[in-house]
Amino acid sequence: MHDVIRPAGDTPPRRRLVHRVPVRLRQHWKLLAMLIAVAIGLAATLGQSRIRPYITGDVTIMRSEITDNVVGSVDLFDSDVPHTLSVDITDAEYQQMISAYVKDDDKKWVTADVVIDGTVISDAAVRLKGNSTLMGLGGGHAGPPGAHRPAGDEAPPAGFPGMITASAEDPTSLPLLISFDENAEGRGYQGLTELSVRPGTPVINEALSLSLIGVTGQPTQRYSYAAYTINGQTTTRLLVEHPDETYANSLFDTDGYLYKADANSRLEYRGVDQSVYADQFKQINAVDDGNLQPIINLLAWLDGADQKEFDAHLSDRVDTDSLARYLATQNLLVNGDDMGGPGQNYYLWYDLSAEKISVVSWDLNLAMSGDTATLPGEDVKMGPPEGVEGMMPAGGQAPQFGNQLKTRFLESEVWAATYRDVYWELYDQMFGDGAAKTMLHDIAATVPITDGLDEQELSTAVGTVDAWITKRMNSLEAL
Repeated sequence: MHDVIRPAGDTPPRRRLVHRVPVRLRQHWKLLAMLIAVAIGLAATLGQSRIRPYITGDVTIMRSEITDNVVGSVDLFDSDVPHTLSVDITDAEYQQMISAYVKDDDKKWVTADVVIDGTVISDAAVRLKGNSTLMGLGGGHAGPPGAHRPAGDEAPPAGFPGMITASAEDPTSLPLLISFDENAEGRGYQGLTELSVRPGTPVINEALSLSLIGVTGQPTQRYSYAAYTINGQTTTRLLVEHPDETYANSLFDTDGYLYKADANSRLEYRGVDQSVYADQFKQINAVDDGNLQPIINLLAWLDGADQKEFDAHLSDRVDTDSLARYLATQNLLVNGDDMGGPGQNYYLWYDLSAEKISVVSWDLNLAMSGDTATLPGEDVKMGPPEGVEGMMPAGGQAPQFGNQLKTRFLESEVWAATYRDVYWELYDQMFGDGAAKTMLHDIAATVPITDGLDEQELSTAVGTVDAWITKRMNSLEAL
């Protein structure tokens, strides 16, 4: 069973209790039980003497990513209650965070005091997050590969739907990642080690996209809206759970590895050496294994597979139903920044039982803002409207698009029927009987009005997405 995002008003799902136990712990429970029995025996023998466990061998066996779980006052993802988030960073630490990025594109962790729904978490850590959103800060390579600012410009040109630009002078504009365990090993908040503060307000298209993916039974992320204050400035922000080890170990009923694709990655074979891929894919769980081999095996096969081999044996290595559903979903939502976009926004899941790879959605702030006339199977275009210059200097390199797994699957005549069937099934689930519009207005009712978002701005944003849904449905129903 996947974690799914419910429409506003429903209680957010709880993960299965067994999946709150790390994979390595589940796999080696007998050894754990033996060690606990030994510890109890020693305690009984030594009385009040303090026992400090000393573990040798494979430390991943005993690893538990959260040992100090901050319970909080209310469920962060309960949409029936209002939420608040406050972040305070000293001026010195704030400047260090900005300067490190401007100088070297280094997303430096700095210390901050965080208050969530009234619960104080001292000495948390925050860092900048994202790529194209951070272009306004400067930096040598800000934004997706090749997506540099025009010479002399201090910000990317306007015209990209959904594009949000951060500014150092406005801390509320910064996309941040909050870590609860960076400065306190083992600490978590309600089972989370990290929380993403999404840029822009109210980005209701992203919240709706997360919910729509959830109701189709696909893996997604939980979210909530909050009145967000950072260094004294208040606005409205979407908070999204960030895929961490706990998320990875509870995403599916089976065990597996979760990998995040880096923005500069390409799903291309570059040899057998795992270190070559270390800056392209980050392993989220069981990280001490350092096991990128499942990805390398897939890439090596793709590199040598002709069309006949691809069509006949892709399903031996990839969960093709899951892949079809992922690709159809991104097309239905017209998300130009998916696994084939310049940000390479996706995760890969390798199922240890089935020995197959599937794709997990991530970062949907540009969904539901593209061309509503995009056809099923057509590559979603991402870029400025006609007459608006692109984000690159004269003679510069254009942003990199494409993903060979996505392209080859969509171009395959053999897999076309699978994609088509899944596409219209998902369409009915997302848009049939006005589902998307009902969910949109339910979500809007949970968005707090703050100094950074008034009633009119929220109404306009909801109206824009509502109109997009109407055009998208009309376009597809005319086929």
